Amino acid sequence: MRFDLITIFPEFFTGPLEHGIVRRAREAGIIETQVHDLRNWAHDRHRTVDDRPFGGGEGMVLKPEPLFEAVESLVGPAGQAPFDSAQGERGSAPTTAIVLLSASGKLFRQETARRFAQLKRIVLLCGRYEGVDERVAEHLSTDEISIGDFVLSGGELPAALVLDAVTRLLPGALGNEDSSVFESFSAAAASKESVVPDPRPLIPVPSLLDCPHYTRPAEFRGWAVPEVLLGGNHEEIRLWRRKMALAKTLRNRPELLAGAALSGEDAKLLDELRSERCV
Repeated sequence: MRFDLITIFPEFFTGPLEHGIVRRAREAGIIETQVHDLRNWAHDRHRTVDDRPFGGGEGMVLKPEPLFEAVESLVGPAGQAPFDSAQGERGSAPTTAIVLLSASGKLFRQETARRFAQLKRIVLLCGRYEGVDERVAEHLSTDEISIGDFVLSGGELPAALVLDAVTRLLPGALGNEDSSVFESFSAAAASKESVVPDPRPLIPVPSLLDCPHYTRPAEFRGWAVPEVLLGGNHEEIRLWRRKMALAKTLRNRPELLAGAALSGEDAKLLDELRSERCV
C-alpha cells in the first residue's frame, strides 16, 4: 500500500515514519510513504497556500487550487483513472482514498481503518489554520475524517494516526497476525459483551461542527462560493453559517445533536433542513 501525505510541514513526518511498526512495514516493503510539500503547488513568489475566507472571520483558510493540483498530479485528474476508481465511479471498486483530515469530518473508527486497509493507495490531506475551502471536501476528497471531538493545529498528527492504524492491519505488518484481531475496536473485541458495565453517565457534547469555509477564487471549476457570503449582509451570513453548521453536523455527526444545547432558532433551522432532506 502507498501513502501520500500532503502538508505544509513535511519535516513533521520525519519522526512518525521512522519508528515502530510503521518503520518496519516500510523496510519490509509492505507500505510505501511519500511526503509532499503543498507549497510546491503554489505559483506565486511567496508560495501562498491560504487566504482569508469570504464573509469575514478569524484566521486563514487553505485555498483549493494547490490541493487540487497536488492530488491530481499524484493520482490523475478527475475523469481519468485512477481518480475515478478512487471515487468508485462507473461501478468500479475503489482502490484509492483521498482523505481530508478535518475537525468537521466523520469520526475515524476501527471500521474505517479496516475499510482503508483494503485499498491500494491513500492520499492524506493535512488541513491547517482555521479550515480548508469547502470545495476540497465536496469535490476532491473521498473521505473527510476527524480523530475526535477536539481541535488541533493541523492535520499532521491525525494523518500519522490514520497511517499507523491502517498499517497495522496489513498482512505481515505485525509479528503475530492474531494481534490485530483481538485488539480494542476489532471485530472480535466488539462482539464481546462487557463484563462490568461503565456506571458513568454519558457527557453531552454542546458544540456543532464548523460551518463550511470558502476563499478565492469566487468561482473554481464551475463551483461558485455561495452568494450569501458575497453580499456583505452580516445577519444573513450569520444565519447561513449556523444553518450550514447544523447541516454538516446532521450529515456527518448526528449524535452530537442529541446532546447539543440548541436555541429556538436552531430548532427552526433543523426543521428546515430535515424538511429539505425529505423533498
